[in-house]
This record gives sequence, C-alpha cells and structure tokens, in this order.
Amino acid sequence: MTMTVTTTTRISPDWPCQVKPPGSYDWERSAARWLRELVPARYASYPALIRHPVLLARHAQIQVQHEIRVARTALQTARADLPGLGLPESVIEHTIKLYAAEVLQLQHIARSVRAVTGALTDHSAGR
Repeated sequence: MTMTVTTTTRISPDWPCQVKPPGSYDWERSAARWLRELVPARYASYPALIRHPVLLARHAQIQVQHEIRVARTALQTARADLPGLGLPESVIEHTIKLYAAEVLQLQHIARSVRAVTGALTDHSAGR
C-alpha cells in the first residue's frame, strides 16, 4: 500500500500568479523571471542579480517604491499642471484616473514583491 503525502503551503493572497508556489519545482527560477520584469533591462543582466534572486528581489522592491512615488507625484500635480499643456478637461480627468489606478496597481505589485522576497529569504536561510 502506498501513501501519497500532500503538503499544502499557505501562500499570501498577494503571491503573484506568474510565480510558482515556494518549495515547488523550479519556483526560484519563476520568481527570478518575474522579478526581472520589474527592473530595468540593464539591471536584469547583471551577474550578481542573476545569481542571487534575493538581491534581485531587493532591487525590485526599491524600483517599485520609486515607481509608486513617481505615479503619486504625477497624480498630485496633474490638476495643476495638465491644463497648462492645453489638454481638454476630459483628457485631464482620464489621466487622473489612470494615475490613481496605476498607484493602486503598483501598491499591489509592491506587496507581491515583498511576499516573494520573504519566501526567497526564508529559502536561502534554510540552505
């Protein structure tokens, strides 16, 4: 008689769907691939960041935080700056909604990066 052992790893609701669950086959590679998409291409090719996914995750966290600041600044200054560019009110309103949505999306990505970083850190500490 054979017994099948099933382990269920509870992962964060913020875990990105593009990354395999921690501990599953090749999950670190899927995490690194996803993280590389979040940083400028030139960083994604640096050997240290390729060899150490935790370092790549750290850089991705910094990158996403910077993008959040940029999107917030664009949102906060849109109403004052955009009319001077000669844009119609409908375009300005649409742009404000776009920036607001982008801030929310980037905040979600930041939570996902933190979840992946935590799993990578736990994994490398267990080696």
